[in-house]
Amino acid sequence: MRTLWTNGTIYTMKKEGDTVEAVLVEGDKILACGNRAEIEQQYEIDQVQDLNGAVMYPGFVDSHLHMIGHGEKLMRLDLSDIHSAEEMRTTLKEKVYSTPLNEWIIGDGWNENNFVDRKIFHRFELDEIAPHHPMMLTRICRHALLANSKALQLAGITNETPDPPGGVIVRDSNGSPTGYLLDKAQDLVKNAIPQVTEEYLDRALKTSIEDLTKHGIVGGHSEDLNYYGGFLRTYQTFLNVVNEDQLKFKANLLVHHEVVEDMHGHGYSVGASNGYVELGSMKIFADGALGGRTAYLSKPYNDMPETYGVAIHSLTELKELVKKARTYKMPVAIHTIGDLALEFALYAVEEHPPPEGLRDRFVHGQVVRPDLIERLKKVPVIIDIQPHFVASDFPWVIERLGEERMQYSFAWKTLLNEGIPCASGSDAPIETADPLATIYAAVMRKKVGDQHEGFYPEQKLTPYEAVELYTKGSAYAIGKENEMGHIDNGYSADFTVLSEDLFRINPESIPQVKVLKTVVNNTVVYSAE
Repeated sequence: MRTLWTNGTIYTMKKEGDTVEAVLVEGDKILACGNRAEIEQQYEIDQVQDLNGAVMYPGFVDSHLHMIGHGEKLMRLDLSDIHSAEEMRTTLKEKVYSTPLNEWIIGDGWNENNFVDRKIFHRFELDEIAPHHPMMLTRICRHALLANSKALQLAGITNETPDPPGGVIVRDSNGSPTGYLLDKAQDLVKNAIPQVTEEYLDRALKTSIEDLTKHGIVGGHSEDLNYYGGFLRTYQTFLNVVNEDQLKFKANLLVHHEVVEDMHGHGYSVGASNGYVELGSMKIFADGALGGRTAYLSKPYNDMPETYGVAIHSLTELKELVKKARTYKMPVAIHTIGDLALEFALYAVEEHPPPEGLRDRFVHGQVVRPDLIERLKKVPVIIDIQPHFVASDFPWVIERLGEERMQYSFAWKTLLNEGIPCASGSDAPIETADPLATIYAAVMRKKVGDQHEGFYPEQKLTPYEAVELYTKGSAYAIGKENEMGHIDNGYSADFTVLSEDLFRINPESIPQVKVLKTVVNNTVVYSAE
């Protein structure tokens, strides 16, 4: 079956401004692209997909998200749009009233920086709201959570409970836990929650993919496999849901270092794939996040000089984890938000470089330094950036880091100008999964509706650069730059079709652009019609 896509603007992304009149697909690969009349003369065509003047790009791929978590956010109590402590209190009370006694209240996405008073609830306040329900409320960054007393009791957390390695149990002046848990301390509460069912996982992933494809996303690089009951159970969820007969979606799964042995023990290795789901890099967390002041910095936080953040692993431990990945011939994907975490990650990959032909990934790269940029140029690594963090974290992050560090923080343009390869993702459910919102944030560096020139406008990307990160960048991140990310002969027939031309419209209009079709392997998996 040969399908001709034509009658619209088709950007190949091979170079800026490059378009073709038509694209001929056979099976799931592009057979030819170029002049429509020449293709029709040379090939037999079975059907025509009329773009009706729409604009087609290579399929957008989110280079870093948590797919099951994104589905859970859509299914659970979403606190991300709450803008005051009182509104959060009211929302929680309404949820408690509708939830059977003793059942867990689980919410996601609260952000005290959206509140005028920047209030972080104490467990005693949560006890007043939910005296008969254990409650766990995950902060937007997913590096901190709030728990009430009933949840702490089920988790076995008392005044005597020590901080776990890589985590902090925040305490009051009497040494009593406040209910605020940072990084690895969160696991104490999460492990007390009853394990979800396989049906729940299938529903969460299906909900996630259906939402992603509505946003024009054909694939994602996802980190889920250390949760929900371990590697095999979670991996099987992806195999159940994503395949030729169910949902078509291209998922590259990062493998948390704690389940790498489990993965190999079940006979899997990096690159294992069913055509839609494949296993990728080994994931390691080097630090936390700026919101909870757990990102690991080389100088103290400007607004809390007594802390540098949290190193999830010592430098020696991080090197050993990277060495472990190399024994399995795996690249690594290291979460690095603070500059000292990035420095640790560089030491580790410099000492233990990836196997020939593979490249590592540093996820986030929010705070860098000139000396680290020079070292980044010398290692085979790509930075997974999340431009929407600019819309979410400014202006409060300036107070947190101080003006001195801002020149090399959230500095996406600097990274690209220095020749450091980057890919773009959302980090959903932490941020919106909508790539148009992310592209807008990369180009305008502000929230939609803000009336200013953008935060640190010298770091603005062009629309072409922002789209490149979702196409060529994401393909390069997993070593598939010769298979995906372009519209060209032999490449996958994955397309994102939009109502407007992102390269020609006023950038302020980008959030209003409509996704008309999402195409995976020449199959329309979403249509606005």
